[in-house]
Amino acid sequence: MTGFASAKGANGPWSWAWELRSVNGKGLDLRLRVPDWLEGLEAALRAELGKALARGNVTLTLRVSRGEEAGALVLNRSMLDTVLDALARTEAAALERGVQLAPSRAADLLAIRGVLEPGAGEEDVEALTAQIRSEFPGLVAAFVKMREQEGAALAAILRDQLLIVEALTDQAAELAESRKEAMAETLRANLSRVLDNAEGADPDRVAQELALIAVKSDVTEEIDRLRAHVEAARGLLNKGGPVGRKLDFLMQEFNREANTLCSKSQNKELTAVGLELKAVIDQMREQVQNIE
Repeated sequence: MTGFASAKGANGPWSWAWELRSVNGKGLDLRLRVPDWLEGLEAALRAELGKALARGNVTLTLRVSRGEEAGALVLNRSMLDTVLDALARTEAAALERGVQLAPSRAADLLAIRGVLEPGAGEEDVEALTAQIRSEFPGLVAAFVKMREQEGAALAAILRDQLLIVEALTDQAAELAESRKEAMAETLRANLSRVLDNAEGADPDRVAQELALIAVKSDVTEEIDRLRAHVEAARGLLNKGGPVGRKLDFLMQEFNREANTLCSKSQNKELTAVGLELKAVIDQMREQVQNIE
């Protein structure tokens, strides 16, 4: 399910900006971009998101900055080591190819993002982390509210589509009932043809084959299951909460019954209704992918 929320905050020399967004996903995939020098923050934010959300590809971005007048920058030794290792590999590869690189300057390395970071005392960082964490629930609440609004709109669309499925199922039931006499006449003709050419055949086996033909053309169970699926889908929509995965499974069952209805129809009008059902069910499946 798609969603978006943003916020800004400040405390003394520090300022920060949040962005929380999501796109559709079958499961819950959390991707956090949080400053690693705020110890323990990422794990805490990930845990809170996991409690609030159940589905979607979710990206959280937190940018923290400090005013220039606030203090000196400090060297991130881990980042510097990574940069130096990459530089050594680059120079070695160039040397192998006979390429002469210009000497690297310290200023160039320090200009790389992440090598220098805002300096702060341990107490300052702890206080900053605590305030950022305290503001996070508000961002999540705004994000969830937007997703709930979208979910309500999608639920309305699905309810309308379920009405169409229900009407088409009723139409299929009427067509199945009206074709009974024609099917019976076809069966009697098949029986007569079989008996005329069944000299020496086992009567019980002939009866079994004819009964099998009748069963294969009966769509009563498919219609009953379609009606049951409609009620189940409505129940899930009325229940609320994270129901996307259950609805996704139910759409597969809808599609299975529509396919079987078409394969058993042996009737042009009934086949047409089955194809309309498949089209509506396919539209529903696309919408369900957007529901948490």
